[in-house]
Amino acid sequence: MLTQIHPTAIVESGAEIGLGVKIGPFCTVGRDVVLEDGVELVSHVAIEGRTRVGAGAKLYPFSTIGLAPQDLKYKGEETETVIGPRTQIREHTSIHRGTVTGSGITKIGADCLLMACSHVGHDCVVGDNVVMANNVALGGHVEVGDRVILGGGSAALQSVRIGANAFIGGLTGVTCDVIPYARVFGNRAKLLGLNLIGLKRRGVEKAQLHAVNNAYKFLFTGPGVFAERAATLRETQGDDSYIRDMLDFIATPSRWGILTNVARAGEDE
Repeated sequence: MLTQIHPTAIVESGAEIGLGVKIGPFCTVGRDVVLEDGVELVSHVAIEGRTRVGAGAKLYPFSTIGLAPQDLKYKGEETETVIGPRTQIREHTSIHRGTVTGSGITKIGADCLLMACSHVGHDCVVGDNVVMANNVALGGHVEVGDRVILGGGSAALQSVRIGANAFIGGLTGVTCDVIPYARVFGNRAKLLGLNLIGLKRRGVEKAQLHAVNNAYKFLFTGPGVFAERAATLRETQGDDSYIRDMLDFIATPSRWGILTNVARAGEDE
């Protein structure tokens, strides 16, 4: 596992380079960067700050990782960026380091795919196996759960939470928290139901799919007050792990509140 560094690349003294790392033409790697074993920088990649790139990750031309956040309050403090193993970061993607007014760290999980021209703002936390299509933009402090898919051109307002296994349609503007397993679309985002296709791919059985879907319909379209419906579900079906995931997500404190805007009949992708 020989390390290969192209003669036109600039690797500052102090950078930690693992075994089998490939650093292509015209890349720049800062002194506080750690590239774990098998990382590949294809070409023209810029990595700065206290940044760790996990084993086997691959970064494509003109991606920029760990640069200063687009936050006027940032004054050069030492904050961090972490990229998980085997994650692919495509052309012109930008991922900014954290801030001291936030968590101090921007984190991308393992086995993610960030397509061309996507952006992850400061202090975001992105889970494992997340797919961000072209031109997706996450404002600062956004939390994205595992296995979320964000369609091309979609955007999330700062501090929004998107629950695990959610599907965000292309060109969707997300301004409220999205529950796990949801399927949303529109500007501004509306709930279209659950991401049943994603759940089927995970091997969820038909009977449980029906139970979770019925719980969703009761929660978001049933009679009475939303909080009372949530309490009823917890009492009657709280043992179901998927329903409990949704209810726990809803119960977690939120800056913008939970997305409850359900699309009318005929409003779909």
